[in-house]
Amino acid sequence: MSNEQRLQGKVAVITGGGSGIGKGTALKLAKHGAAICMLDRTPENANKVKKQIEAMGGRAEVFETDVAVPEMIEKGMQQAAEKFGKIDIVFANAGINGKWAALEELGVDDWDQTLSINLRGTFLTLKYAVPYLKKNGGGSVIITSSVNGNRIFSNTGATAYSASKAGQVAIMKMTALELGPSHIRVNAICPGAIETNIDENTDISPTLDDVKLEVQFPEGSQPLEGHSGSIEQCGDLVLFLASDESSHISGTEIYIDGAESLIRG
Repeated sequence: MSNEQRLQGKVAVITGGGSGIGKGTALKLAKHGAAICMLDRTPENANKVKKQIEAMGGRAEVFETDVAVPEMIEKGMQQAAEKFGKIDIVFANAGINGKWAALEELGVDDWDQTLSINLRGTFLTLKYAVPYLKKNGGGSVIITSSVNGNRIFSNTGATAYSASKAGQVAIMKMTALELGPSHIRVNAICPGAIETNIDENTDISPTLDDVKLEVQFPEGSQPLEGHSGSIEQCGDLVLFLASDESSHISGTEIYIDGAESLIRG
């Protein structure tokens, strides 16, 4: 464990902690002293992360949770608070890319699934976490949004996904004001291209190319580093927003994309 533990004694609840940005963040926060509770609908993946955390001397727990199901997320928060005694940090990270298709081909069920997991899931996560944060005298909430729906609108077919991600930023800003007097900070990270496996789960319509606009981007569309970001870099950003180092930051979306969205927007 690091000698410079910025979250010593803190308890963090992470949705979707079994892979991708959630995994990178769970490991990063644990390295800095936080006890980690992962609410994940794939507990087999989250338990692998739990073992990694325990191997480096940290504490972690996993509770199977579908963030779109109110009863499960409510129970998950209760279990986290009972296991570790409190909740200081909430990382509302679970989400899907869902179906990407032309508007007239996008099924109502496809729309509902994306919005249910990404947007409704964020609402439910905050709704059931807030009582514990208030009881604790405050805390930090971080939401995983995206450059899509906030800076980038050229990804044709990502209508449901972009709507959910824009909605998350609106939720973040509304709740930052509402919860400020309770000393609860709410912020969002907006990743661009990050090396995760989420793209493997994107359902892309075979006819999407028929409606895509011809958009040409200049070479070097990753201006800062020349390649996609990493889950560890996202973890660094969440660590900052979870820690006291960001004590006067709330209601803010932070883009983590190496400035790519400034070209692609």
